[in-house]
Amino acid sequence: MQQANVYQDNRVALTSRVIAAKALKDLSWKQLAEGTGLSVAYVTAALLGQHALPKAAAEVVCRHLGFEPEAAAELQMIPLRGSIPGGIPTDPTIYRFYEMLQIYGTTLKMLVHEELGDGIISAINFKLDLKRVEDPDGGSRAVITLDGKFLPNKPY
Repeated sequence: MQQANVYQDNRVALTSRVIAAKALKDLSWKQLAEGTGLSVAYVTAALLGQHALPKAAAEVVCRHLGFEPEAAAELQMIPLRGSIPGGIPTDPTIYRFYEMLQIYGTTLKMLVHEELGDGIISAINFKLDLKRVEDPDGGSRAVITLDGKFLPNKPY
């Protein structure tokens, strides 16, 4: 039977253990996702407390980390989502995403509505990808793809 969390305490504690074990074992997020059949982005989000993992994937990740079966059971629980408490984020990387939405959020909203109509882009039926590309002017650029299903509003 699927279980769910109503508080973040257990997942926050497990996330702390994941990050510590990942560092101790010198593993990458990509290595932790190996053998799960899931994307690196999804597994990373799950290990950071934002998704439930399927049983087989939770067991694979726990083997990578050297965790006990109870941790695999916790990773299968539906989490209480949301990882940025307290308003405006202070971490510089997360803040830049916030800044991007402050600058381009209304533009994205208008373009989505003009192209697709009245509705939202799902963060549930969603894919995320990040890749590094070389900048012709020197250095690197980050290409982030946010691929969410459009869900139209329906009058009732």
